[in-house]
Amino acid sequence: MSYVTFFCLLLWSLSGVFCDNESVSVMEGHPVTLSVNLTETQKEEGISWKFGPTGVLIAGIMREDNNVRLFDDKPDGRFKNRLKLNNHTGSLTITNTNITHTGLYQLINTKTNNKLKTFNIIVYARLPVPVISRVSSQCSSSSSSSNCSLLCSVLNVRDVSLSWYKGNSLLSSISVSDLNIRLSLPLEVDYQDNNTYSCVVNNPIGNQTQYLNINDVCQSCSDFCHCGFTEAVIRLVVSALVGAATVAVLVFDIRTRRDEEKRMRSDILYG
Repeated sequence: MSYVTFFCLLLWSLSGVFCDNESVSVMEGHPVTLSVNLTETQKEEGISWKFGPTGVLIAGIMREDNNVRLFDDKPDGRFKNRLKLNNHTGSLTITNTNITHTGLYQLINTKTNNKLKTFNIIVYARLPVPVISRVSSQCSSSSSSSNCSLLCSVLNVRDVSLSWYKGNSLLSSISVSDLNIRLSLPLEVDYQDNNTYSCVVNNPIGNQTQYLNINDVCQSCSDFCHCGFTEAVIRLVVSALVGAATVAVLVFDIRTRRDEEKRMRSDILYG
């Protein structure tokens, strides 16, 4: 039970006034409506919408003239040009929401100062598309291994889960509740694997999926090889020997041609 619900129950037990508590989730950029249906008596008595733990007045229907009043420059301008109040039902709509609109909203009877209803709004930031990258290759000339080490990552996310799937089967998953951190999940596959792999980031109201193209991200050992030190030395020595042999052949060929030219000149002079 939340503190708000507990407070409402306590208020109801002491004064007979009950305030409903409702949780609402919305994706950043989308509108959200705090739906209520006022009675004629409540509209005549007037209502006010308040935001945050300190109860900052942001909108209301005045009992003096039954007209709508918007105070969207409070508390810090976050609601500027974003509020709509229905003077028939009392429902409050917030357009083009962002994460600063997350919080507690209270509907108050202006005449009696009783809480009629409370809303807990959670605005989730737009989910980024996960990025799949290659970490390293597990291959050498002395091994038949053809594994490909991958990493799926997302940045600046909150209250999300990051998961690897093989087809429809979940392989691994990790969750985070903080913001402004890099969330990463590793996976190792064979570059010749024909299965479908995907990396999915999701929160309670949405998800983004990135599919793995093994041919693009992973290469075969013959195309991408991290060789050991010994193998590198051997290759260097072989290359040097081949180069030396090539030079020797060229020198021998040049000398042979020179000797042949001298012999031909001698035959012509002393023929």
